[in-house]
Amino acid sequence: MSYQTLLYDSADAVATITLNRPDRLNTIVPPMPDELEAAVRRALDDENVKVIALRGAGRAFCAGFDFGGGFHHWDAHISTGGAWDPGKDFVSATSQALGAVPKFMSLWRSPKPVIAQVHGWCVGGGSDLALCADVVIASEDARIGTPYSRLWGCYLTGMWLYRLGLTKAKEFALTGKPLSGLQAAQAGLINAAVPFGELEGEVHERARQLAAIPLSQLSAMKLIVNQAYENMGLASTQLLGPVLDGLMRNTPQAREFVELAEREGVGRAVTRRDAPFGDYSQAPLDEQPDPANTIVPGATGP
Repeated sequence: MSYQTLLYDSADAVATITLNRPDRLNTIVPPMPDELEAAVRRALDDENVKVIALRGAGRAFCAGFDFGGGFHHWDAHISTGGAWDPGKDFVSATSQALGAVPKFMSLWRSPKPVIAQVHGWCVGGGSDLALCADVVIASEDARIGTPYSRLWGCYLTGMWLYRLGLTKAKEFALTGKPLSGLQAAQAGLINAAVPFGELEGEVHERARQLAAIPLSQLSAMKLIVNQAYENMGLASTQLLGPVLDGLMRNTPQAREFVELAEREGVGRAVTRRDAPFGDYSQAPLDEQPDPANTIVPGATGP
C-alpha cells in the first residue's frame, strides 16, 4: 500500500505512522486524514501489531491545516461556485465519512494503544491530531498551541478541553498561547517531555512495555477510560467544534487573513496575527523549536 502524505512501517509489535510532508511542516491537506485512518486500520488488521506510534518527518510533528494556497484544496467539501457554502461545510465537517475530526479520532477509537511522538511545531489542527493519541511524549523544546484561537478557527477534537482542567482550558482557549513540551507536560496536557535526543528512545521503550501486556487487557483499559470521557459529552463537543470552526474561518477578518496568506505568503499572515503576542514564529529563537531537531525516516529507526 502506498501513501501520498505519510509513511507506514511495522517492527517488533509496533506500527509507526510518519506524517511525511516535511517541506511543509507536515501541514494537513487531502488526503492526509483519509490516509491516517487507512494506516490505523492497517495496523489494526495486523495481528503482529500491538501498539501504534505516530510522528512527523522533518523538523515538525504537524503545523496544522495548510492554508497557504487559500485553503482551496478543501473546496470540494466547503465551497460551491467558488464561494463558501456553510451547508456543505457543516455536512462534511460533521460526517463520519468525510470529516477530518472523525478520521483523527481513528487514533482514539483504535483498540490498540497509540503513542504520539511530538517534536518541533505541533500547532492548530496538528495539536488536535496529536491529542487524540492515548499517550503523548514531546521533546522539551516542542511548541504546542492553537493560534487559531486568535483568528480563523475553533477547537476541533476538543481534546484540549478534556485533557486540561477548566482553569487552564479557558486560559489557552482565549489566548491561543503556545506551550513548550516541558510546559505542556507540567500542565497535564501531555504525558511527558524529554530532550530531543532521548525522544525516540523514550517512545520505543514505552511501546515495548505496552507490547508486553496482552492486547485484550490493553483494549479493555483503553475502552473504559474512553467511555468515561464519551459520557462527559465528547461526541457533542466534536459536533459543535467543527461547526464553529467553519464559521470562524469565514468572518471578514478570517477571510482577510487567508487572502493575505494566499497573496503574500503564510509568513506574512501569521506575522500580523502573532506579532502583538510575540510568540510562535514571532518569538525569540530560544522560545521556538530547535530547527536542528529533525526526524529522518529510515535513518534512526522505522
